[in-house]
Amino acid sequence: MGLGEHVRYQTSFTDSARWDGFVFRPGDIVISTPAKCGTTWLQMICALEIFKSATFDRPLDQISPWLDVLLRPLTGVLADLEAQAHRRFIKTHTPLDGLPFDDRVTYLCASRDPRDVAMSLDSHTSNTDRAVSLALREDAVGAVVLDELLAAAPSPPSGTARERFWSWVNPAAPGKTVSDLEIMLHHLDTFWQVRDQPNIVLLRYEDLLDDLEGQMRYIAARLGIAITETAWPDLVQAATFAVMKGRAGELAPEASHDGFYHDPSQFFHSGSTGQWRQVLNEEELPRYAARVAECAPADLAAWIHRPALPAAGNL
Repeated sequence: MGLGEHVRYQTSFTDSARWDGFVFRPGDIVISTPAKCGTTWLQMICALEIFKSATFDRPLDQISPWLDVLLRPLTGVLADLEAQAHRRFIKTHTPLDGLPFDDRVTYLCASRDPRDVAMSLDSHTSNTDRAVSLALREDAVGAVVLDELLAAAPSPPSGTARERFWSWVNPAAPGKTVSDLEIMLHHLDTFWQVRDQPNIVLLRYEDLLDDLEGQMRYIAARLGIAITETAWPDLVQAATFAVMKGRAGELAPEASHDGFYHDPSQFFHSGSTGQWRQVLNEEELPRYAARVAECAPADLAAWIHRPALPAAGNL
């Protein structure tokens, strides 16, 4: 059962090896998305559909923990998951080739236009307190190999918004952070290559925006969850951007850590598409398309980008 040995993905704040100590149950759900592609949205949808309620007894990041982030001791995270009696749904930003694969588990992944991902990530980075994150990491796992990992990681993005965008598209040290264009497209490709398997659910952020109820009904059907017709309006309303933003203190990832965000509500920054047009003009699109072509097969790139990208130009 599975896809064979998996790759270890490790950054200064994440380590996919933490999955090695996790024991799956039949019916478990793994939400594996590239960063800023609607991870929290999918967690919220799963919570709403599993509990059939818009209110929860704990913050979302405690109900659906990010297993491979190094901000909580692994023993505590595993104990919390073991104690859960409800159907479990676990967050990760690890690609499918870095995860244990179990036929009894459903794996959810969502894509998003990478240009919007870059914009959303830029907002997220400026809203988090790095000193708090480093302190949480040291408390959780100690400082072992941290200096080495930090030294290998690229410097925090700087310069203008356009310069930061291009540093995400074509970083000086690719593959050394949680997110850059190559990492994102590789993540999606690991799902794209097995998208026809019955326990793989591949979604688009833009489709969730365009038809939230339809997508929620599709997800419920794929998860085998029956929901009465009278319950749908309240569940769909609870998953809207405006309502989730208003509940940022209990829904934003890692918001249960004091001081993690400068403003938790800013995590739900825009919830829209096309933000990239603020920093990228039409003349630069062939350059972007050329980089995409280096990182992803043409059919995947076409599925992610609608309308289609222009012909690739020179980098």
